[in-house]
Amino acid sequence: MNYGIVIKVLGNLLLFKAASLLLPLAVALNDNGPDTRAFVVSIILTVVAALLMRQLPKEDGALRVREALLIVVLGWFLVSSFGALPFILSGSIPSVVDAFFESVSGLTTTGATIIDDIEVLPSGVLFWRSFLHWLGGMGILVLALAILPMAGVGGFHIFRAESPGPISDKLVPKLKDTAKILYTAYLGLTALQVILLLFGGMTFYDSLIHTFGTVGTGGFSTYNDSIGAFDSAYIRMIISIFMVAAGVNFALYYALYQGNWRRAFRSDELRLYLGIVAVSTVLITLSMQGQFYDSLWQSFQHAFFQASSFITTTGYTTADYEQWPALAQTVLFFLMFVGGSAGSTAGGIKVIRWLVAGKIIRHEMRKILHPRAYSSLHVNGRPIAAETINSVVAFLFLYGLIFLGGSLLVAMFEGTTILSAASSAAATLGNIGPGFGIVGPGETYSHFSHASKLVLAMLMLLGRLELFTFFLLFTPSFWRQ
Repeated sequence: MNYGIVIKVLGNLLLFKAASLLLPLAVALNDNGPDTRAFVVSIILTVVAALLMRQLPKEDGALRVREALLIVVLGWFLVSSFGALPFILSGSIPSVVDAFFESVSGLTTTGATIIDDIEVLPSGVLFWRSFLHWLGGMGILVLALAILPMAGVGGFHIFRAESPGPISDKLVPKLKDTAKILYTAYLGLTALQVILLLFGGMTFYDSLIHTFGTVGTGGFSTYNDSIGAFDSAYIRMIISIFMVAAGVNFALYYALYQGNWRRAFRSDELRLYLGIVAVSTVLITLSMQGQFYDSLWQSFQHAFFQASSFITTTGYTTADYEQWPALAQTVLFFLMFVGGSAGSTAGGIKVIRWLVAGKIIRHEMRKILHPRAYSSLHVNGRPIAAETINSVVAFLFLYGLIFLGGSLLVAMFEGTTILSAASSAAATLGNIGPGFGIVGPGETYSHFSHASKLVLAMLMLLGRLELFTFFLLFTPSFWRQ
């Protein structure tokens, strides 16, 4: 293991993280906020740590798969830890465990919070916790790769380890150019949504905060009532549309830019993803019609918003969906286990895995009827590689085991029912944030014990790193030369 290059890359990552603290510092300075000193000290501590890491001797050699995996896992823990500094130093979240939980939740775009009243927090801290969504949405290391020449040719291993989904390919030959393309689309969506929210009457500050939470599919807000605080059909629809857009594979936006409309709209995953959103919205709308809202249009708005929020794992809310009919709640519950598209900012299992799983089931059923017939599995008209099929099956099995294990641990630590524990485990492992029961809309995670918070924070990181990247570090073969 080339520890020298691992430490140097992590030092570069911390420098990048320190630079990202300048934006919330500017917000705090503009408002003459009490959190100004906290950001200054956080930047100094982060820079000092980064420079010390960069001064350590560097071993020769290229960045291999092992080093890349270690960098991704340690990088997310490191940035999450240093990201908690402004919360602790400002006094907004004095507890180290709580601050770490909030930082992890922001960076993994989960949106689960331990803060009962977020409206009393200073503007710089509120900006930082939402800006973490934007930084972590496409991947903190992918963003660093787009800016810093920190990993050379071995950077592709980092890109693959951090990118969501079973398949991660470069869009163009150079990895740095691929990262730039992805972030150009990301920035474009961000700028467009900010402008449209400004037209809806939001302040520039609020439009930035809620855009970070939308395109990063995180869900942190500046209001206790989330998007429901605005009571605006226009704002609900804009955020709903952009949540769906953020759940689309960003590689398809590059295809559209190149004029390759055929490739974009013939994507099996895209069609299934949009189909699930449409069917879910219709079912929820019809279940509520005439019971909760005065018109079909109002029912549709809230149904479309919550369906988009759950499938993209954003976690924004406009209403107390636990008061909705059983059918609506059931649809939302199942959406917690779907997730957005691979290559998007959304969390969850991902639509592409369910697509492949469905094809595997159909293939096995055909083999029973026609045992001698030869057939192969295809996605987008191309055969699916055997390693991809194995990866999908293994991922779904491991996801189920971790969900069960996390549920049991929370139930044990909290002394609560397994259903309540399962809701919190599903909401954090799927990077959703709000769920049902004790973590339903309007509820926070403040009442959990420190042990449970650490378990849930770990589930958030596991969900964002997509399991294998993390668990490989605990296999003997990983450390074997």
